[in-house]
Amino acid sequence: QLQLVESGGGLVQPGGSLRLSCAASGFTLDHYAIGWFRQAPGKEREGVSCISSSGGSTYYADSVKGRFTISRDKGKNTVSLQLNSLKPEDTAVYYCAADDIYISGRQTYDYWGQGTQVTVSS
Repeated sequence: QLQLVESGGGLVQPGGSLRLSCAASGFTLDHYAIGWFRQAPGKEREGVSCISSSGGSTYYADSVKGRFTISRDKGKNTVSLQLNSLKPEDTAVYYCAADDIYISGRQTYDYWGQGTQVTVSS
């Protein structure tokens, strides 16, 4: 069974950083496009970033461009999302998702993790 597990969330002050990780069991992440999404209470789910299976193509939502960086961690079967210059409006549950086809900015993926909470507050 294909499973995704997110980690690295937590409480951070505005301007701080976090590094989220998406780990897989049952399959190799290198074969899949990976997307990161977030959902804040009362708001719709938002696509944050995605990366192709090769790592050669990436996408970032305008709201995070220049602050977040997605990358593949060679040899670890994980994909990371580095969150810098965090703002209170970045507070949300962050999810990773996997699909065998990369489409920049896509919203639908075949496999989803359970999410990790990111809270930005002073």
